[in-house]
Amino acid sequence: MNGPDNSKRYRIVLRGRLGDHFAEAFAGMTLASDRGETVLEGKLADQSQLFGVLDRVRDLAIELVRVEQLCP
Repeated sequence: MNGPDNSKRYRIVLRGRLGDHFAEAFAGMTLASDRGETVLEGKLADQSQLFGVLDRVRDLAIELVRVEQLCP
């Protein structure tokens, strides 16, 4: 029996338009570009996974605009 699903949905907004080649770096999240920003959206298991995504953003030198936890 599996335990409860404690994952949460997040929206991460980045400055600039990321191309499709970034999809692999952010596997499991959707990428959408509009008005000079890229929005990553997806379900993350816990804060450790969220920090992993944010570390990738930093490592790729992409400017972070905001992080939002979405309502269930």
